Amino acid sequence: MSKQTAEPIIEAEGRVELIGERAIVRLPQTASDELPSRGQVAARLIVNGHEVTGVLEPDGRRGHWLPLDSVRETLALDGGDDVTLTIVPIKEWPEPEVPDDLGAALADAPDLAETWADITPMARWEWVRWVGATRNPATRERRVEVSIDKLRSGKRRPCCFDLSSCTDPELAKSGKLIPPAS
Repeated sequence: MSKQTAEPIIEAEGRVELIGERAIVRLPQTASDELPSRGQVAARLIVNGHEVTGVLEPDGRRGHWLPLDSVRETLALDGGDDVTLTIVPIKEWPEPEVPDDLGAALADAPDLAETWADITPMARWEWVRWVGATRNPATRERRVEVSIDKLRSGKRRPCCFDLSSCTDPELAKSGKLIPPAS
């Protein structure tokens, strides 16, 4: 990772936690406080010497956590393992993985292809997160429909929802990261 950047370089240590089948590491509050946003933050990261680009997620308590799914097997990480982190927030967001239901709705709306391509990757992350920020299938289905309607009406972002408490519903309840498995 190049040290020639205007972005802060944040060094931290953490412990791998398991929530269900997922592995995460919560950032120490001091590291989270150095990030530019209480919501999602795109970053270049070094986890135990392995470089990745990813998105730090809000924990709903003014902190952040990092999903370790992409490096868990490579680094042989398990619950309770200690990790060292180097975090460099970046302005260039990686492309989000668009869920099947939203992807199908966008495919069925070819008039929105240019609009979707024109919005920023960060805005695409917000659409993906807003659609996925519920466990209720009916609410999710409605959010997909509303996404298409809003994009057609010229909206570039889903809404003004609280990005600091909009986190992965698989790992959170009421916008707050749930405790790890004991």
